[in-house]
Amino acid sequence: MLSLTDPITVEPCPAPFNLARYVLGAAETRPDHLALQILRPQGAERWSYGRLEATVRGVASGFLSLGLVPGDRILLRLGNGVSFPLAFLGAVTAGLVPVPTAAGLTPSEVAKLCAAIRPKLIVAADGVALPDLPPCPVLPDAEMRTFETLPPADWVMGDPERLGYIVFTSGTSGTPRAVAHAHRAVWARRMMADGWIGIRPDDRLLHAGALNWTYTLGAGLFDPWAAGATAMVAAEGVAPDQLPLLAKRFDATIFAAVPGVYRRILARNETLSLPRLRHGLSAGEKLPFSIREHWRAATGTDLHEAMGMSECSTFLSSSPARPAPDGATGYAQPGRRVAVLSPDGAPVARGEPGILAVHRSDPGLFLGTVEGETIHAPEADWFQTGDMVVMADDGAITSLGRADDMINAGGFRVSPVEIEMAMGTCPGVTASAAVELLVKADASVIALFYVGTAEDAALAAHAETCLARYKQPRLYLRREAIPVTANGKINRRALREEWKASQ
Repeated sequence: MLSLTDPITVEPCPAPFNLARYVLGAAETRPDHLALQILRPQGAERWSYGRLEATVRGVASGFLSLGLVPGDRILLRLGNGVSFPLAFLGAVTAGLVPVPTAAGLTPSEVAKLCAAIRPKLIVAADGVALPDLPPCPVLPDAEMRTFETLPPADWVMGDPERLGYIVFTSGTSGTPRAVAHAHRAVWARRMMADGWIGIRPDDRLLHAGALNWTYTLGAGLFDPWAAGATAMVAAEGVAPDQLPLLAKRFDATIFAAVPGVYRRILARNETLSLPRLRHGLSAGEKLPFSIREHWRAATGTDLHEAMGMSECSTFLSSSPARPAPDGATGYAQPGRRVAVLSPDGAPVARGEPGILAVHRSDPGLFLGTVEGETIHAPEADWFQTGDMVVMADDGAITSLGRADDMINAGGFRVSPVEIEMAMGTCPGVTASAAVELLVKADASVIALFYVGTAEDAALAAHAETCLARYKQPRLYLRREAIPVTANGKINRRALREEWKASQ
């Protein structure tokens, strides 16, 4: 049997369509229901659906009053506060194109992003870096907030295939790419409701991530709102250590974070009292089985992992309705057509590793990459994600890591994730990252960077019990912490460069 899922007919996105109107649809049916809470230890900022919709449409009126026209791009330089969704959805309401960016970028980094997408306006919070010479007007966050009481703008409806928003890839392997998404991308997220999140109208979903990230934007805001549920976001400056208390105090029923946040929480809490919690969600990086197991023991609930990317959000996942086997990421969500491909682009047999790919017919797939005013659409039938995976006979897919992170060990291709999962069970190891290091001009070895108290001899003995000889690390390098990207992914590139600089 080939590593290929059969196409499943899904309900097409209605037309005309507007992303913002869709996600705020509950304002018509339950305007007084709590839509958003920005959480802080001292309390929460609360927004009902009715208030949120009216304010978003007022912001849309304000943007249009500045002379902007549908299709113009707005760069968002905002942190984790209500201004972010107001600006994002206000832009979409008016037919403008929001472009969220990480608040921690430097002026030169922001300047490069501006050159790529050519914004007509920048909305910026106080203290957030801007280009030394902004290419367009800058609207301070405080001034944008004065738009909230303006008469509501009409929804700009149109073809669901038209450009809705732009996001940037993380750029860990090079320059970030600008990825264009259609308005229909939010409609395609309906496949995640049961295929991953398991969300209901009475849920209260707390997301630990930054709002500019697609994981938080989608699972933290769009999905709860599309279900008529309550979205909760940790305010700027809230530390991971404070999240369990906030989850309990504000009755979170679903919690979402990256594996690194779960690891930090569990390192400080053997048990967690979260009486309302039904389950947790994980994405952004491979979820080690040890963390899932520890979370089950600490909370009595399961963790459901998803795999996705900026170009297609999530499309593989575990879910309450269909939990993934231990060690696997999950299954293709209902309606997703995915395949595991060989280097020549043909589906491999089940049980064989290959590159994970998504069919171009997927309604959540991006429009293309942005260069100035041009969008370059993908041309091949299959969009290859760059992730190495293997599909089991029952369709469960297990991640083997990024193809460009794969280690060449004696002619064998080895997944760093496989090594990390094996070594993560060694006593005295709390976190690890497997990296190929070039020790001579013509020789490289597997190195394990790790956090913990284990000694080299114990690590080597443990590796012998759970890894084939060619997969066993040859170097063990203790660190105070494993570096991660802004999205919580292991930064192997930084480890390689750090080690090289020390030689």
